[in-house]
Amino acid sequence: MDFKQEVVKLIASQVDLPEEKINALIERPKNAKMGDYAFPCFILAKTLHKNPAEIAKGIAENISSDNFAKIQAVGPYVNFSIDHEKLVSSTLKSVLSEKEHYGDQKIGEGNVPIDMSSPNIAKPMSMGHLRSTVIGNSIAKTMEKVGYTPIKINYLGDYGTQFGKLIAAYKHWGNEEDVKKDPIMNLFHYYVRFHKEAEDNPELENEGREWFKKLEDGDPEAVKLWKWFREVSLTDFKRIYKELGVTFDSYNGEAFFNDKMQPVIDELKEKGLLHESRGAQVVDMGEDENPAIIVKSDGTSIYLTRDLAAAEWRMKEYNFVKMLYVVGNEQAQHFVELKTVLKKMGYDWSDEIHHIPFGLITQGGKKLSTRKGNVVFLDQVLKDAVSLAKKQIQEKNPDLADQDQVAHDVGVGAVVFHDLKNDRLDNFDFDLEEVVRFEGDTGPYVQYTNARAQSVLRKAAAMGKKPSETNFALDDDWAFAVAKDLADFPRIIARSADKFEPSIIAKFALDLAKKFNKYYANVKILTDDDKIGARLALVQATSIVLTEALRLLGVNAPKEM
Repeated sequence: MDFKQEVVKLIASQVDLPEEKINALIERPKNAKMGDYAFPCFILAKTLHKNPAEIAKGIAENISSDNFAKIQAVGPYVNFSIDHEKLVSSTLKSVLSEKEHYGDQKIGEGNVPIDMSSPNIAKPMSMGHLRSTVIGNSIAKTMEKVGYTPIKINYLGDYGTQFGKLIAAYKHWGNEEDVKKDPIMNLFHYYVRFHKEAEDNPELENEGREWFKKLEDGDPEAVKLWKWFREVSLTDFKRIYKELGVTFDSYNGEAFFNDKMQPVIDELKEKGLLHESRGAQVVDMGEDENPAIIVKSDGTSIYLTRDLAAAEWRMKEYNFVKMLYVVGNEQAQHFVELKTVLKKMGYDWSDEIHHIPFGLITQGGKKLSTRKGNVVFLDQVLKDAVSLAKKQIQEKNPDLADQDQVAHDVGVGAVVFHDLKNDRLDNFDFDLEEVVRFEGDTGPYVQYTNARAQSVLRKAAAMGKKPSETNFALDDDWAFAVAKDLADFPRIIARSADKFEPSIIAKFALDLAKKFNKYYANVKILTDDDKIGARLALVQATSIVLTEALRLLGVNAPKEM
């Protein structure tokens, strides 16, 4: 039952405002004792020539509904208090009948490519890659929940000047045997060494550029080394994605678009958009804006050239309704240029390209940098998180079956949840000890709450009791607080999808877990009386919604911990 919609209709019966406007004006009182919904009457004062408090009083006196225990004027507001039993009953009925499909919606449809993760080959995945990977994965799951068809694209950084530098570094200091023993780490060390030595020997930078030019021109040695670096990197990446539970529909990286760039350059010329500036080929961006470089003065392509080719190809291939780029905040100007150039080319679908920016993960307040070798490897962080989770599980529940799997779900889930509970645009400092705690605003806390609910259901089953399928008559404040959150889940999902913001779901999961734990602490759930089935229905519904909220974040929900 949509209680908010009923509020809208009740108000609409009394005032001359469109329902959409009323819906947008409705508030939720911060103090639950004031009610569940509030309609402010200030907007009506001018047309009705009355003060808002008078208007509120008149509206409240003229409306009534069995679904609300109280409708009253409080100053300039009309406040609505939902009938506890009605909300609990209608919500539990919906959750238990729809199960994991509760919250499914048809907000949109069509393909939504999501450009995400996109590590550079020949470098180990660092904590810096975590954000794009898990934010993109969660957005994909949420978009699917509301009707779209997400297409997860790992746009690998497998081309560009850095590969010329890497080939130059390998030619100076590398050997095949070492790379075969530990490909990623050795290639990474060559890359870091290149930048350190280039500080004293600028000639190295020229060598790097020359090798990249050879790669672009199809030099057999350069191409052979590049293919090898890509292959060993992808094998390692897939191992880490498996740990995170993330899959992709495409691994078409930058190199895939090599032969698709010239047609874009030709198209820009044909449309009169390309001109020369300081030896480079550029597109004007407008007054007081630097032009967008398409071809550098040395004749090599640039990131933007490949992204233009990729955008055109994806439109032809997927006929998308939206295209999302989950890329750090520092790339904001790049996406302004991408959209602007596409728009100038006459592609109105560029309006449906969305840059989904995010802040940095820092350690000790400092930015992590691959180039300087100041990097925290994602692989190691996940291993340490699983070890820390296992240690706590052994302390709290040494007899737990399948400890390794639970420790994996909890440790990896803790890292993912910690990232996603933060507002996407915020920077945050990473402290593993804090992240894997079973108490506080953490993933393990939410997982533990779900496991607690499952434990209650197992104990009830041993008593021969099960959740009711018809009688949900609970009217206590603790049950109402939980049910109110459960009822809000579809709105939370829709808002998260609209804002491309997983933290909305993560914060909801924390809030629901806290309310359920208060219910657990204040109500004797397993007391054998005529309401035990209704209480168990609330427990089961909570577990269903917590499990689904965690799934949308890309986190597993163990039934025992």
